[in-house]
Amino acid sequence: MDLRIFIEPQLGASYDTQLALARRAEELGFDAFFRSDHFLSGRGDGLPGPTDSWITLAGLARETSTIRLGTLVTSATFRLPGMLAVQVAQVDAMSGGRVELGLGTGWMAEEHTAYGVPFPAKRFGLLEEQLEIITGMWTTPVGERFSHDGAHYQLNDSPALPKPVQDPLPIIIGGGGMQKTPRLAARFAHEFNQAFPAKEQIPELRDRVRAACEEIGRDPDSIVQSLALTTVVGADEAEFARRATAVGSTPERMRERGIAGTPGEVVETLQGFADQGITRVYLQCLDMADLEHLDLIAAEVMPHVG
Repeated sequence: MDLRIFIEPQLGASYDTQLALARRAEELGFDAFFRSDHFLSGRGDGLPGPTDSWITLAGLARETSTIRLGTLVTSATFRLPGMLAVQVAQVDAMSGGRVELGLGTGWMAEEHTAYGVPFPAKRFGLLEEQLEIITGMWTTPVGERFSHDGAHYQLNDSPALPKPVQDPLPIIIGGGGMQKTPRLAARFAHEFNQAFPAKEQIPELRDRVRAACEEIGRDPDSIVQSLALTTVVGADEAEFARRATAVGSTPERMRERGIAGTPGEVVETLQGFADQGITRVYLQCLDMADLEHLDLIAAEVMPHVG
């Protein structure tokens, strides 16, 4: 099972804080370092303020060497698809081919209002067209041109450059929708991610994605099935309780909703996910100053689920 570190910098993390976490995750052997794409914290003062995800990842691409990097997930409302294709391809080149693009519809209306970004009520069509454009640009042969005439975006005679280093560059699609989202994932995604699902719903969404793949003649085993869940681990019960409190939760709530407890409990939880066909887990670490949390997971959890 791949274990990836996932953070929410809008809660209050400078670039230097994110760099320290990414470097520690790389040193410890985590598979990837991912971040959210938000501009409003949703709680607290959010100081020192938000950081742009793709500018941050560009910096991390040059200051790390092996760990994979990406977003969970970039909002389709924040960037025009042609420009996003250029940005992601460039950061992929800057990293030597270590970038993955998670793309979603966006959901937090308040952050759009706060920064003057349009927030249409219906956004699934935007997401679908962005995927068509981004993948279309990346797969257009060098020397040829790409055009798109859609309901939301029109591109005419684009050189469709630059290309990513990776061919194909992995795309991650996720969400809780039971019909449209699985079909979109089957068409475009290397990976389907369930972000913070109710644990009892995991098998149903997994099966819907597999069925959507079969409907279009795609091998359902070719799509990675992943989860993202808040993670709090303590060497003992006292340390676990302290970390749960530090992220505004309780031990009981964390055990119910997240990946939580002592290392043995967490290993058991992850093995249960593996038994359900989950091969990748994003460990959402909300206390971004707690590097020792990553040390504990790497030493006491990772060796038992790799």
